Amino acid sequence: MSTATPSTDETSRRDFLYVATGSVAAVGAVSVLWPLISQMNPDASTLAMASSEIDIGAIPAGQIVTVKWRGKPVFIRHRTPEEIKAAQGDDNASMPDPATDKSRVQKPEWLIVIGVCTHLGCIPLGNQGEYNGWFCPCHGSVYDTSGRIRKGPAPRNLDVPPYAFLTDTKVKIG
Repeated sequence: MSTATPSTDETSRRDFLYVATGSVAAVGAVSVLWPLISQMNPDASTLAMASSEIDIGAIPAGQIVTVKWRGKPVFIRHRTPEEIKAAQGDDNASMPDPATDKSRVQKPEWLIVIGVCTHLGCIPLGNQGEYNGWFCPCHGSVYDTSGRIRKGPAPRNLDVPPYAFLTDTKVKIG
């Protein structure tokens, strides 16, 4: 009785076929998965909204300008020296979400906050309320000139978006 043992030539052909088949399967799997993964990337219009550059040079002191960033309103407030002094003077006042004015601004004269009430997502009205900041008429939340919640049902201060001053008159949000 003789048992046939495979020669090294047959073994290497078989190994080559296994490697070739595995390689073709891997390339096929990648070519099928690539479009599925690629379609999850944000489109150009979404990437364009990721940041906004705003010229703030024409905003007079005491005025609030609303711009859009990522589909949300952003309030840019050019604060007067009196508003800055009042906001800094209230740093130690009792608040639902304590924060200092300095922690919420990069330059004291400019306050930049997302204009969405942190209670139910309403849009507060500017230069309103007891602290001359913002007032949300839906449920009565009152914010001061630093965007800090002072009264009402809102659980936290108006959010501060990521921003940077590119020049003295230009700010980049996002």
